[in-house]
Amino acid sequence: MQLFAFGINHNTAPLSIREQVSFPEDKMEHALHDLVGHHAVKEAAIVSTCNRTEIYCNTEKPDAAVCWLTDFHRLPERELEPYLYRLPRELAVKHAFRVASGLDSMVIGEPQILGQMKNAIKSAENAGTLGLLLHKLFQRTFFVAKEVRTSTEIGACSVSMAAAAARLAERIFGEISEQNVLFIGAGEMIELCATHFAAKRPKRITVANRTAERAEALSRRFGARPISLSELPEQLALHDIVVTCTASPLPILGKGMLERAIKIRKHRPIFIVDLAVPRDVELEVADLDDVFLYYVDDLADIVKEGLDSRMSAVAQAETIIESNVVDFMRWLAARELVPTIRALRDQAERFRRHELVRAQKLLAKGEDPEKILESLSNGLTNKFLHLPSSLLNHAADDEREKLVELINRLYQLHYPQ
Repeated sequence: MQLFAFGINHNTAPLSIREQVSFPEDKMEHALHDLVGHHAVKEAAIVSTCNRTEIYCNTEKPDAAVCWLTDFHRLPERELEPYLYRLPRELAVKHAFRVASGLDSMVIGEPQILGQMKNAIKSAENAGTLGLLLHKLFQRTFFVAKEVRTSTEIGACSVSMAAAAARLAERIFGEISEQNVLFIGAGEMIELCATHFAAKRPKRITVANRTAERAEALSRRFGARPISLSELPEQLALHDIVVTCTASPLPILGKGMLERAIKIRKHRPIFIVDLAVPRDVELEVADLDDVFLYYVDDLADIVKEGLDSRMSAVAQAETIIESNVVDFMRWLAARELVPTIRALRDQAERFRRHELVRAQKLLAKGEDPEKILESLSNGLTNKFLHLPSSLLNHAADDEREKLVELINRLYQLHYPQ
């Protein structure tokens, strides 16, 4: 079993790189089948969020798995290489534990990543790419995350991305209660943002989504008005605050649409937070006057507030993680010994059967049972000791001493004084 993890995250790669290797939910199963079906990978799971794309796999050829990622996204390897981390064996285990526990997030201690990892593993299970190694890894990963959350204060005082968006809007407008808010998308992140903004009692909330049912369900919860994405060009100018997070592979809000909206608003400012990866808002929109545009990485300073109060909890969490890494590597080492132990037992069974058949034939001939038992025990003893004895007798001078020490340990030999 060759455990290997690799990927990029918000610490190693800018948003412009992360959005190029993200995996939309509707392409996840195809990607997993492609990786396991056509490359030297036995098992695989892909974690893809706005802050990271990581692949956990069981493979004897890590470089082939890395090449698959760049090939799948039609990205030159040299463009991704500077941002990529490679994590073999225990480094992969520790990383998985830290990610699920919220220690590797932009928001230290945020709980959403655990749900995102569970969804990733569910996708791998549905695709049939999760085997014994990764199943055991993530089973332990979720156990560790739960232990960290119940045994430490890692989640205390954490400022989520959703809360950071609301806080930033307040800094710009002062009172959100006087503003109209538009949410584009209806996923988990938008739901979290809607919770924080709704608590500020904005003048009006609108939800735009590709699927009407999702928009209507979210609207009922927050007293909002649902619209379709096709209505955005006409509705955009009516809103002061826009929060968008969809799975669209292409931008939803372009420079032309924003220019028209600003003109209709007579240059009253629009505040936009784009939490999507890939981005929902064209990069050129940032050049427009009267548009305050923030992407997911721009919220980093705000979400780091309260980090000092969580540092003692981080230290406790790291201790829990280290202990569990040791336990998992012991399990993995034991699993790696299984083929050797099985082969040793198979050989011993062949010896036993050979001597047993020989003894049964002699008994059938009517020979003395006591002599047959003596011969049986001598035959087994000679077979078991022949190979180690022969190895010792033919060992070179420089390896004989090590072999003697090893055999003494294996057979727990004690020499007479």
